[in-house]
Amino acid sequence: MNTSELQTLLEQLARGEIETAVAHGRVLEALRAQPFGDLGFARVDHHRALRQGFPEVVLGLGKTPAQIAGIAAAIVARGSTLLVTRANQAAYDAVHEQVPNAIYYADASIITFKQQDIVPGKGTILIASAGTSDIPIAEEAARTAELMGNTVERLYDVGVAGIHRLLSERARLSAARVIVVVAGMEGALPSVVAGLVDVPVIAVPTSVGYGASFGGIAALLGMLNSCSSGVSVVNIDNGFGAANIASLINHL
Repeated sequence: MNTSELQTLLEQLARGEIETAVAHGRVLEALRAQPFGDLGFARVDHHRALRQGFPEVVLGLGKTPAQIAGIAAAIVARGSTLLVTRANQAAYDAVHEQVPNAIYYADASIITFKQQDIVPGKGTILIASAGTSDIPIAEEAARTAELMGNTVERLYDVGVAGIHRLLSERARLSAARVIVVVAGMEGALPSVVAGLVDVPVIAVPTSVGYGASFGGIAALLGMLNSCSSGVSVVNIDNGFGAANIASLINHL
């Protein structure tokens, strides 16, 4: 039983549509169900949604296509929504054999299969990227936030090298409830955005840049040293992590 099903059950009980004994039995059945499934190579956390509001997410890196498919099948079999990040075509092909309706977003390297209704977020999450090269990480954030029940808007290629591109979108910036800013190179864009708005800004440094960017470390340090207030920073290329935090904020 996921959180949505539990909410429905309680509402049915409150309206008198089901007997108390029936509701009691269903809750007990959910509590007695094994909280994780042991696949030998992975222990799939089936109670993640009960604790955190969203099922366990699968990181595709370091896993074989067969392992990813096995975990995906276990998640889907329990009625949970599937999200696999950092997935390639081979992983999707393996998952597709187990979950025929799964969708692969190559631009975000994400596999999804939505199975349950999610409580919608209260506002809009705006995903902004400094450059076109940052879009793959921005799309990871956007697709993740959408799957987690949020309205998402995209604002791409508005980096500080042409600041007028960003300033022309002041209305969209001001309308967002949370903003995720994805940038490589020197990582300056989150500071600029945060200086224009009164909502949380989640900065995502990317590994885009020349040698002195040190694979995103320069952008990471620049964001951590932001002079604008209201900026928080996630790990390099961590679009998923930024989207997860943004979704939690948007659901408060």
